[in-house]
Amino acid sequence: MLTYDLIVIGFGKAGKTLAAKMAAQGKKVALIERSKAMYGGTCINIACIPTKTLLVAAEKGLAFDQVMAEKNAVTSRLNGKNYAVISGAGVNIIDAEAHFLSNKVIEITAGDEKEELTAETIVINTGAVSNVLPIPGLTETEHVYDSTGIQNLKELPKRLGVLGGGNIGLEFAGLYNKLGSQVTVLDAAPVFLPRVEPSIAALAKQYMEEDGIQLLQNVRTTQVKNDGDEVVVVTEDGEFRFDALLYATGRKPNVEPLQLENTDIELTERGAIKVNKHLETSVPGVFAAGDVNGGLQFTYISLDDFRILYSYLAGDGSYTLEDRKNVPTSMFITPPLAQIGLTEKEAQEQGLPIAVKEIPVAAMPRGHVNADLRGAFKAVVNTETKEIVGATIFSAGAQEIINILTVAMDNKIPYTYLSKQIFTHPTLAENLNDLFAI
Repeated sequence: MLTYDLIVIGFGKAGKTLAAKMAAQGKKVALIERSKAMYGGTCINIACIPTKTLLVAAEKGLAFDQVMAEKNAVTSRLNGKNYAVISGAGVNIIDAEAHFLSNKVIEITAGDEKEELTAETIVINTGAVSNVLPIPGLTETEHVYDSTGIQNLKELPKRLGVLGGGNIGLEFAGLYNKLGSQVTVLDAAPVFLPRVEPSIAALAKQYMEEDGIQLLQNVRTTQVKNDGDEVVVVTEDGEFRFDALLYATGRKPNVEPLQLENTDIELTERGAIKVNKHLETSVPGVFAAGDVNGGLQFTYISLDDFRILYSYLAGDGSYTLEDRKNVPTSMFITPPLAQIGLTEKEAQEQGLPIAVKEIPVAAMPRGHVNADLRGAFKAVVNTETKEIVGATIFSAGAQEIINILTVAMDNKIPYTYLSKQIFTHPTLAENLNDLFAI
């Protein structure tokens, strides 16, 4: 049995960063990854980086094969870079499947070869996988793809169906619409973007429909099947026919291959690995980081998980899950939609003394400079504490502007400060002056 100081299962953001840091301190570290295509983790290979690369390439007006080639070039480059960096730090990268034999014993398999490993510290960083709803025919039907498969098509589908109206589904809907597909989104939810400010959600729906995307709510899918080369989606409201279908019905923690039933590691009711404030599981010395522990499924959360782990394993443990503050989100539709904190309704439900303000991009000089008047800013503030309660930025550059508000909220900077802050001109960010002049 091989013994290490640290074993990391999965090449995700938290795990790879911790592995390199601990190896640099002289620790004997192994990182186990079952797929060479996943060096660097989900974000680099099959999520945020390739999807945004596809979007940028599509906006350049490139042909479908050129767009895919651009994506493949970027992911290949970053995949190789990640391997080189982590390996160069002294980490033993093992290409193998890993599962637990007991609390601290891991068996790895590569082909017919098997070996047992153990370590004082084990970090599970296996990410998440597509959630497959129990719809008859969904996984057996040809030309049906998850969010990974849809990135590797050889030909542009003339008609693309999307099951699910969440971030993943809508981002791909926008992307393939730009590439030239006729896109229809079939969403089981009764309301479009239910967690977004209603006025902003209404604008987003309007813009997507103006761009030619069909958005259908409250659609219950009962079966998926083939009719020749077509994909037929059978719903309670009739049939829809497509050349390809994307199911984007969420992602769930990837725990099944680990065989945790051989351990005392506990799961939550939603199937994630249960952790404490230090991200330690119910087995001392075994930790879970990133999507697999049931937190928000963003690579920047995985990076923050690394900070928690490193604080505990190599520091004083002072930074914990309880210290995590405001987390911004960005959805890369057109224009991008970014949020932080509470919506107006959520703040009202908490009984907070609030004031709100919303201003359209059409009222912003930079919107006219960009020749893009779509979008709006909305803020929710506490009139007593003068703190920002929440904000939604729906415009070009929203994914950047939201970070200003994260800093302000984390540091309890009064919104009145932002109303007087000196911004460069002409920018969209400068409109925070007007937004917070409440």
